[in-house]
Amino acid sequence: MKAIRLKQMNSEPQIALADLPEPRLRSPQEAVVRVLCIGLDGTDREILTEHYGQPPEGENELTNGHESLGVVVEAGPQSAVSAGDLVTALVRRPCLEPGCVNCRNGRADYCESGKYTERGIKGEHGYLAEYYVEEDRYLVKVPVESLSYGVLAEPQSIVEKVWEQVQHVQQRLIWEPKTAVILGAGPLGLLAAATCRCLGLEVHVWSKGGSDSLPAERIREIGGVYRSADAPPGEAEPRLTDYVRSLRRPPDLLFECTGFSPLAFEAMDVLGPNGVLALLGVTPGKRTAEIPSDALNRQIVMQNKCVLGSVNASRKNFETGLYRLRQMEEKFPGWLGKLMTDRIRIEQVPQLDFSQIGIKAVVDVVPRDQWKALLHPAAEAEYSFSV
Repeated sequence: MKAIRLKQMNSEPQIALADLPEPRLRSPQEAVVRVLCIGLDGTDREILTEHYGQPPEGENELTNGHESLGVVVEAGPQSAVSAGDLVTALVRRPCLEPGCVNCRNGRADYCESGKYTERGIKGEHGYLAEYYVEEDRYLVKVPVESLSYGVLAEPQSIVEKVWEQVQHVQQRLIWEPKTAVILGAGPLGLLAAATCRCLGLEVHVWSKGGSDSLPAERIREIGGVYRSADAPPGEAEPRLTDYVRSLRRPPDLLFECTGFSPLAFEAMDVLGPNGVLALLGVTPGKRTAEIPSDALNRQIVMQNKCVLGSVNASRKNFETGLYRLRQMEEKFPGWLGKLMTDRIRIEQVPQLDFSQIGIKAVVDVVPRDQWKALLHPAAEAEYSFSV
């Protein structure tokens, strides 16, 4: 089978289209999944261009890809899925440390030891291949009516995990959020913006890119406000602080999706009283910045601000994410499809220039006109959908 592999990771990494044996069932709980498509994100960019990933122990190659959509083609006798099921897959696998209470209780996204593995990222091969095999406990069924946008389940699960955490944290007070500010208009920032619109919040997005950019158009289509963080020729760089303080009210909820660390500290400053700042982005590097530490400390304490970090997600977050994606599709028909600007074949991945991607690239491992034929025979009769 065809697969995308980062080879020679310990010396001179190379992206290659590899020919690998097709996987086979190893236990009665497993299933073989035919991959329909794989979404690519910033982590994939770092793995493929900056060699960020970590191969399985004892190996020197990594099959990447962690945002998956596929169809079960073979299921073990004790598997909870069946041939023809449309599925996505969780990314993280629990560590083996007996004392890690979260991994022992199905919440590897809160692993304490740091010895977890992640398919396509850290210590386990990913899904960017024609087939993969997986235990049913890591597979999440996708409604067939979500076929055209189900590959977005993984990034949406990250947004849902934030909202889950925010709801828990804000039980500390009577909270009626009105305004959300999103920093960054990449795929994750756009999904965060659409989620906030579905929750009834006023949404403002601050990001690099002009007001005529594709992300700016997508934000306006869902009723949000887009503000470019780029400076006009000859003018000083605009400041997030100035923009947020020009709004009618400070943000109750703030998503930092850029990974630009100095912006995270500026976000702490502009966050409204009793508000929550969620940090979702990270970038490699050793950047340093001078910050007004006394002022920030005083604000966080005196104004009851909360700052939380979030990465990876649980099965529940995937399931909620699929519900939210369907809600978005109903509220903003066709909008999710517009996020997937670049559809490529698996053979094109080694030559992909990430700097040229409009919003999000998706690798179609199976041509889209063949997807329906792989699903349950009753699926097409029961639902009306298109790809």
